[in-house]
Amino acid sequence: MKITFLGTGTSQGIPIIGSTHPVCLSSSKKDKRLRVSVLIEWNGFTYVVDCGPDFRYQMLRANCTKLDGILFTHEHSDHTLGLDDIRPFYFRQGDVSIYAHKRVLKSLKTRFDYIFATKNRYPGAPTVITNRVKNEVFTINNQEVIPVNGKHGNLQVFGFRFNDFAYLTDMKTVKDKEVEKIKNVKVLVINALRVEPHQTHFNLEEALEFIDKVRPEKAYLTHISHMLGFHDDVEKALPENVFLAYDGLQITI
Repeated sequence: MKITFLGTGTSQGIPIIGSTHPVCLSSSKKDKRLRVSVLIEWNGFTYVVDCGPDFRYQMLRANCTKLDGILFTHEHSDHTLGLDDIRPFYFRQGDVSIYAHKRVLKSLKTRFDYIFATKNRYPGAPTVITNRVKNEVFTINNQEVIPVNGKHGNLQVFGFRFNDFAYLTDMKTVKDKEVEKIKNVKVLVINALRVEPHQTHFNLEEALEFIDKVRPEKAYLTHISHMLGFHDDVEKALPENVFLAYDGLQITI
């Protein structure tokens, strides 16, 4: 299984428009972060978790020419606004499968009504195959997927486990019974917004505490804001098995 970090930034990305914060002015490629998303490939199949407003560029940058489906963690704009950009995949492949909580599917149908329309469809609109995700194991292309339920402030969000890889973002609270689903995975990806506490996201301290609970072989931090600091400085201070993810990073499990 190959994992590509398409984006590792928070909702505004880094740099933020018009910001003069030192991290936003950094010349390091590792400090330039698109909205958070990850590409997962196995046995010739290609899936992404979330498709935000940078989705088109992320697909071009990753040279991705095939998309079997999209898994959504939740409905916020930085995770969903790229849905219209599945059109090139649709024109080549046909309907694209999407997987999401029923609440998220309802939100997508409202925002992208022309995609889900059954009558008088716009001829250039893509179509999707909707799959409702519950907090139950499901299978896509012979790959077992385990949803991990959590809270993003008061909003329910899903993380996902694929074999020994677990991807969680926008988490603030995760119950112990959900943590049990991902204990001792080889690779855990978890959000770490900044050093200071935040009402809807793990900060760095909370993310490291969560990693200690899960005990993965390796952990990568994502959904990072400019307030966390420069990539190279932050990574030097992390535990030996914890790394700061960056756009374009690829790992194989």
